[in-house]
Amino acid sequence: MKSRSWFRRFALFFGFAFLYVPILSMVFFSFNNSRLVTVWDAADSPTLKWYRALLSNDQILGAAWLSIKVAAVTATGAVILGTLAGLVLARFGPFKGRTLLSGMTTAPLVMPEVITGLSLLLLFVFLEQLIGWPQGRGFATIVIAHITFAMAYVTVVVQSRLATFDDSLEEAALDLGARPAKVFFRITLPLILPAILSGWLLAFTLSWDDLVISQFVAGPGSTTLPMVVFSKVRLGVSPDINALATIMVTIVGLGVVLSALYMRRQERRVALEMQMAKSEK
Repeated sequence: MKSRSWFRRFALFFGFAFLYVPILSMVFFSFNNSRLVTVWDAADSPTLKWYRALLSNDQILGAAWLSIKVAAVTATGAVILGTLAGLVLARFGPFKGRTLLSGMTTAPLVMPEVITGLSLLLLFVFLEQLIGWPQGRGFATIVIAHITFAMAYVTVVVQSRLATFDDSLEEAALDLGARPAKVFFRITLPLILPAILSGWLLAFTLSWDDLVISQFVAGPGSTTLPMVVFSKVRLGVSPDINALATIMVTIVGLGVVLSALYMRRQERRVALEMQMAKSEK
């Protein structure tokens, strides 16, 4: 038993080290005074000059702002479509076309990004020749492409949450005379809100991080942040990239922590309300 416990601890430590040591080393070297990103200059103290250089880089700041706008719009659209698809697949039971709908919503999960990006590029070119829209590639085409694969993840998250949902709460509200729309907004939506929030954050992160599909559907004036970083890495990593990555990791980490705290608070509130409702009976 002791050897098994030791092995589990070692596996856990090794797994966390494998995931986070490279990130921590990147954060460490973002304060390096040397222009070499992997060599620490022991003669000088830590510095913030690469963060100052990053804030004065208009190319990176413009690409970051574009990526934030694309990710926000993508996450919102993916949540709306993914939530509707998850509700249909989880609540409507067997119906004609269910298998087709399920396959179409989950296909982007296993489809290679190169195939997805190429097919969307061909679609946009065909539509431009047929109806004149979209005129070139830019913000709109990137958002549509990102929603195409991001909504699949939201659908899976929402559908899995609805699979463990207590239908008796909705049935009780309907028996008391509430309309279906009111039942959804007053009961169903608050209970699945943590899953929707998780889906939004997941879609935002996927859109923010996407490179392959964006390269197919982006135009000359719509370069996202991953595209800028990739172009810089091919020419040699500069220290300001470490600073940029550190800021991104910090933002994502804060988002995950805040969302976890919010979801835990929501779960406690729902559990307390259910406990009070049972005590009143």
